[in-house]
Amino acid sequence: MTEPEVLHMEIPPNEGDLGITAFIDAEHPEIQAFIRRHEKKGDHKATAISLYTAVRDDIRYDPYRIEFSVHGMKASTTLNRGYGYCVAKAVVLAAALRAAGIPARLGFADVRNHLSTARLREVMGTDLFVYHGYVALFLTDRWIKVTPTFNRELCDRFGIQPLDFDGENDALLHPFDMQGREHMRYEKDHGLFQDLPVTRIVKASMKAYPRMMAYLEKGGAGGDFYAEAGGN
Repeated sequence: MTEPEVLHMEIPPNEGDLGITAFIDAEHPEIQAFIRRHEKKGDHKATAISLYTAVRDDIRYDPYRIEFSVHGMKASTTLNRGYGYCVAKAVVLAAALRAAGIPARLGFADVRNHLSTARLREVMGTDLFVYHGYVALFLTDRWIKVTPTFNRELCDRFGIQPLDFDGENDALLHPFDMQGREHMRYEKDHGLFQDLPVTRIVKASMKAYPRMMAYLEKGGAGGDFYAEAGGN
């Protein structure tokens, strides 16, 4: 599979930003049913907010069950499973937005102070999360960046305010938690893509945390992120 081209925010949307791909399977019945539940007819802004919130809260964040295959990373697969990590959830949102006629791209960045637990940090062997996923969507003649990663239940467990999207401003993860402690810092942006650059993500992940990738190749890292969240 050929890796997609890196795009920039200055490039206006084109037909690829509404396209269907092996991963962004916007035509799938699961995605279409999701759209029917959350779309606000005739209002792209309200629809974008509704879809963002639904992906954020209806799909549980889970960093321990990741399947780097075409089937495992499809938007419809993640939606059907009801769980996924940041990239998988971004793929779902991109597919839903495109299905609603809203141009969308996938974005990736390396970040530190990502929401994590002691066990996850131990398994990863680093506090750097490579290729953290977000979405760029085109509304009111400009690109807006959003990340629907952490659902409300998980935020409550960690003492973090859920990240809301108002349909006008970027909604990337805020830098501080409710106690004023540093929460997340973006280190490097890898740009925007019209499809999932899965080969790049796997290569970067193998280099950054080989131990965790070895666990995933055997079927998962075997943790319960929600049970761990209480002790952080």
